Amino acid sequence: MAELYVGLISGTSADGIDAALVEFEPAAHIVAAKTVPFPVEFRAELLQFMAGTYRGDPVDQLLHLDRLLGEQFAAAAEGLLASAGVEARTVRAVGSHGQTLRHRPPHSTLQVADPNIISARLGVPVVADLRRMDIAVGGQGAPLVPAFHHAAFGSSTEDRAIVNIGGIANVTLLAADSSISGGDVGPGNALLDAWCSANTGAAIDDGGALAARGAVDVALLARLRSDPFFGLPLPKSTGRELFNRAWLERALIPGTAVADVQATLAELTATVIADSLRPAQPARVLVCGGGTHNRHLMARLTQLLSPVPVTSTATLGLDPDFVEAAAFAWLARETLAGRPGNAPAATGARRAVVLGGRYGPP
Repeated sequence: MAELYVGLISGTSADGIDAALVEFEPAAHIVAAKTVPFPVEFRAELLQFMAGTYRGDPVDQLLHLDRLLGEQFAAAAEGLLASAGVEARTVRAVGSHGQTLRHRPPHSTLQVADPNIISARLGVPVVADLRRMDIAVGGQGAPLVPAFHHAAFGSSTEDRAIVNIGGIANVTLLAADSSISGGDVGPGNALLDAWCSANTGAAIDDGGALAARGAVDVALLARLRSDPFFGLPLPKSTGRELFNRAWLERALIPGTAVADVQATLAELTATVIADSLRPAQPARVLVCGGGTHNRHLMARLTQLLSPVPVTSTATLGLDPDFVEAAAFAWLARETLAGRPGNAPAATGARRAVVLGGRYGPP
């Protein structure tokens, strides 16, 4: 009988929970998956707290969000299993990333969504708090997906690069000799979504249509790219703490056309990704995350990296929307087996370590 794991994550965009039911033998296979959007009012409350603009007692609000997110993560897992016709008792474990509220590498990071609630409702072990052990041994705590990328997409015959475009963009470099490196490279969808939402009312730039109508503002792009983060070598990590609306507003000149700003933000994402990959000269580039649906962004990546082929991870059998969720299911599997889950060359950790804590039944 197949050994099943569930992976749960809400990413930097904080727009909802990705849930995946995964088996890993003989190879990673997503049995079922779904995305559960956050209720509009709850997401607004969450983003307010993440932005540091919540005016009440921060400890009470932290406890409140931890509990509510735990309940929503549990409900997402229950809904996934029900839609797949799978009983919770047949699941070996849940790997829950939770929701990042603060990421301050190399000193601290905080993800919440009470794993005790998830375990109590499903009756299975939950592996959570997966980032802080990497930080404890000198790492950035992110990105944690590269080790899974190697397991799922590594090749002994060619060098490959995996690009995850979520709220933040990160890259994994997979050499044919099995070495792994990478890190966060800059904003992915976070600024694109924020600008689009603030100026059009639409949550996302569907297909990149708004960016495609605009023209890149070369001077604005240069100002954005002057941020010291882009000059740091890999490995490195970042988040909303740096790349947010206030960061963008400081570089804007009033009156710049909405579509031109969107085109410039897309170009920023595309160029920082491409620049991070060129030195490695991978034979192919595989893209996952919400950015795969932005046709304009994917076209710019393809042009910038030509003649290297750029495709989604679907070409190797994994839905690009759920690669991260599958990665956290895999990390739960590795933790229960007592195997390290981080890739030190991608996080900067001094050594490979077993990640996270186990909650619930043995």
